[in-house]
Formats: sequence, C-alpha cells, structure tokens
Amino acid sequence: MEAQAKKIVTKIEANPLLVKHNDENALLRVAAYCRVSTDSDDQIESYKAQVAHYSEAIAKNPKWRFVDIYADEGITGTLARKRPNFLRMIRDCDKGKIDLILTKSVARFARNTVDSLNYVRRLKAQGIGVYFEEQNLDSLKADSEMLLGFHSVMAQAESENISANVRWGITQRMKSGTFAFRYNILGYRKGADGQPEIVHEEAEHIQMIYRMYLDGSSLDQIKAYLEQNKILTAQGKCIWSKQIIQNILTNERYCGDMLLQKTFTENPITKKVKKNHGEMAKYLISNNHPAIIDRDTYKLVQMEVARRGSKRKTADKTITEQGKYSGKYALTELLVCGECGSPYRRITWTKNGKSRRVWRCLSRVEHGKQYCSHSISVDEEKIQRAICRALNKVVKHKQGAMDLIMSNLSYAVTGDDDVLYISSIESKLKDLDEEMDKTVKLSQESQGDPIRFRNMISQLCQQMTALRQELELTKAKLETNEKVSAEIERIKETLSDEAVKFNEYDEVTVRRLVEYIRVMADGKIVVILKGGMSVEEVIEEKSK
Repeated sequence: MEAQAKKIVTKIEANPLLVKHNDENALLRVAAYCRVSTDSDDQIESYKAQVAHYSEAIAKNPKWRFVDIYADEGITGTLARKRPNFLRMIRDCDKGKIDLILTKSVARFARNTVDSLNYVRRLKAQGIGVYFEEQNLDSLKADSEMLLGFHSVMAQAESENISANVRWGITQRMKSGTFAFRYNILGYRKGADGQPEIVHEEAEHIQMIYRMYLDGSSLDQIKAYLEQNKILTAQGKCIWSKQIIQNILTNERYCGDMLLQKTFTENPITKKVKKNHGEMAKYLISNNHPAIIDRDTYKLVQMEVARRGSKRKTADKTITEQGKYSGKYALTELLVCGECGSPYRRITWTKNGKSRRVWRCLSRVEHGKQYCSHSISVDEEKIQRAICRALNKVVKHKQGAMDLIMSNLSYAVTGDDDVLYISSIESKLKDLDEEMDKTVKLSQESQGDPIRFRNMISQLCQQMTALRQELELTKAKLETNEKVSAEIERIKETLSDEAVKFNEYDEVTVRRLVEYIRVMADGKIVVILKGGMSVEEVIEEKSK
C-alpha cells in the first residue's frame, strides 16, 4: 500500500478591488432618499425641508462622504417603478457607489410591504444599510427584519386607508352629482362661474364630425378632413388619430351628460386601472352642462357606431370574422344581390388599356355560378342613374311618400304606437273625404231619396269630426314625447325642398334616404327607402 501524499496548502490572495474596507478611518459613502406624495404647497415645502436636512446632516458628519440626494416629488410610494429617482438610487447601489442610505421613515421609503422588504434585503446582501430615522431602525442589524416587516405592513395599511377615504369622498361626489367636470376634451372650457361653457369654434368642429359620421364618412375620411383643414386636437396637435375621433363620437359629455366611474383602480398597491364592465356602480348625471350635440343626434350616432362595429365579414377570404365598414362608396353598404342576398362589390375591369367600373355579386365573384347562377353585373354609371330615377319617382308623389316614410321611421326610432296610429287615422280621413265627395256628387246628380243622402253625409261628417279630434289629441301627445328623431328631420330636410330633383347621383343623399337596394336578375333594382317604402326601376333605360 502506497504512502499518502503530504498535504499542501496554497493561499490565494483576495482581490483588493472587491473587498469592502471596514477600516474605521474609511469614510462611508452616504446618500439620502426623500419623497412626498402630492404636489400641494405644504408637501413641496416638506420635500425641500427633507432635502436640506439630509444634505446638512451628511455634510456635518466627518465620517461620512456625501454621494447624492435622491428625491421623488409628488409621486406614489406604493409602486417603485413609478419613482425614477428611487430606481436610480438602487442602480447606483448595484454599481457600488453607496454604503449607507438615510431616509425619514419606512413610509417614505416604500408603502408597499413587498417592495420595502425586497429592496432592503437586496441592499443588505450587498452590505448596504438603510437607516430609518423616525423608527431608529438600521437594516444591517440582526433584529431589524421583524421590525422592518411590521413597520412596512403599517405603512401599506396607512396607504390603503388613505386610498379608501379618498375613494369614499369621490363616490359621495358622484352620488350627489357634484363631481368635477374634466376639461380634457374639445369644445368646453371653465366659465367665469366655475361651470363648463361651450367654446363655439371648437363646438362647430365637433358638430361637423357628428354630421360627417352620420352622412357615411369613415373615421379615416374624417381624420383626413380634419388634418387637411388644420383643425387642432384638444392637446393642440394637428395630427388626429382614429381613436380620438371615436372617443369624440361616443363621449356622452357632448350631449350634456356625464357618466362617472367608467374605469376604476383595482387596488391602491398595483394601481392598475381597469374598464368598468359592471364590477362597480356607475353614475349618470343627465343635463349636467350645456350640450354641443342634441340628444337625438347623439343616439343616432351611437346606433351607427354599434351597427358598424357589429358588421360581420362578407368575403370568404377575410381572415377575421369582423367586417369592415366602407365610407368610400355608399353602394358597398347598400347594394345586395336579389338572388342570393350577398352584397355587391365594386370591380374594375380593364381591357385594351381602358377601365370600366362595375358592381358584381360577391358570391359570384368568389365562387362563380356555384351558389349564384343568375345574378348580373351592372355598370356603375348605369346603376347610379337608375337610383336617381327611382328617387325622382318618390319626389313626384312626395307628400304620400314622405308621410309613409315619416310614420314608419318615427315608429322605428321612437317605438311609439301612436306614430302608426296617426298614419292610420290620416289614411282613414283621406278615404272618408273621397267617399264624401262621391256621396255629395251622387246626391246632386241622382233623383233618389234626398233624406237618405243627407243621413249618409251626416254620418260621414260625424265620423270625420271624431277622427280629426282623435288625430289632434294623438299628435299633441306625440309632440310631448322627448324622443324626437333627428333622422326624421334629416330626411324631411332632404325631401322638403320644392325644387328638389335627383339629376345627379350623390353619396350623402343616398345614404340618408336609402335602407338598401336589391339588384334583380331581370335587370331591375328595387330601392327600399328608410321606413320601408320600395320603388322599382330598370337599370338600363330603353332607347327612345
């Protein structure tokens, strides 16, 4: 058996650059951390006092060498990531620039228990102490962990209590309708009486945005218009985003209301803001301030927003199920195939260098004759002229057409049965009036019993008188209904001009009047107006 080799011990010298010197004569590199939680004047004074106090204390101690004062002003203490100077201090600690940190209290260092303990432990592992002046607590001492944890919990509890009190005050102001108006939107400013007042020039821009949207413009088209006309956003920028325009169109403050607590803070520690889908109560303050947009126009815009947002895909090649609204061509939204029900799409045919724009059934375009074998392709100019001729037919019988459109559309918008009742009374009165004319004429020309004719005329008069009284009462009742339709007024405005003629195709007018248009296989179109009235017209007129 071989003899065991003799043990050899070799000393490996320490790297002096990596050794912390515990020499009593070595100066400690000391920094201080200060924080105040609000921007109020008294807190700012406290902030300045803290900075001055620690600058002087470090300078007076002959064993300390001043590094820096790290201070966050008017910033939350529950989230370290929102305190830039605190994070800068931690980075300097990681770089070995600091030996000791001075701070007023545990609450000033952090109100989040987890953050407080994590950062103190992280610094302690590097041999860096944190001295909490108010609690006379040094993190490097052996018994400091439990005391630090206790004070950190107390600091977090205090923050949660403050948050709960603030939340209670906000909720009470919401309930009482005294919540402050936020002037972060276009069209309003704070008046001399402290209440919101309308900025008329900006209000005109808001009204124009609503009109363009109802007339069929897309968000992209509205954006282009605003930028071309150098209209500024609420922040004074000349570049608009579609989201800003969407927010304007859906902001209830423009119709004079204020919906509160649309979002809420999940908890005072994470401070994560969530959209309120019903987790917390909302408060709607109606007629809170002067309206820029009348309530009915606002409701119509919300209906249109919902309609565009609920569009489903029409083309099979579309990746998502979400459909896309087209503001460029009204017929993209209105034209449907009378054979299979698919929408029509605008196609450009090019032959011998010449382009021709036609509208074709989308099912036919994608699948050929497999699902739609009889649909026809129509030239754009021809179908536009056919639509104009159909609308001109409505103008010829304008009063009857308008009555029917108004009654049906009024019922669709208001949901009030009295609207349809008025229409039936007016129709009955018209029939009785014609019957009266015939009876009077017959009594004059006939040699029959005059008493019988007088009785017939008397009964007709009684019926007409009763119906007219009923009509007046019903109309008076309807006039008091707050649901007056802005859409009806828009159509009335379009049709009321005595000289109105549809000689030229107009996208806006077509969107206002037409619900949809069916393209039939026999070369005709059926134009269905808003309210349900339909007009038939051939696409291509026969040559005379």
